[in-house]
Amino acid sequence: MYTTENCPFCSSAKSLLSKRKIEYTEINLARDPDGRNELVEKTGMITFPQIVIDGETLGGFQELVAADRAGKLPELLGA
Repeated sequence: MYTTENCPFCSSAKSLLSKRKIEYTEINLARDPDGRNELVEKTGMITFPQIVIDGETLGGFQELVAADRAGKLPELLGA
């Protein structure tokens, strides 16, 4: 999960994943403008958080919540 500082959606995404006991790696790009540019090129998104699962972009917080509500997180994670 790509995050930045002072991001309420990032905090909410981390909270949701922790609540579901889903491990994740956080990559904070708050002080990495080159990393942000690379991420935009890779995903086409400029907002945070950005959730990437096995190289595939899920989206941001809203997409994470939608996948969770639909019961698709385990499937997306290969569980």
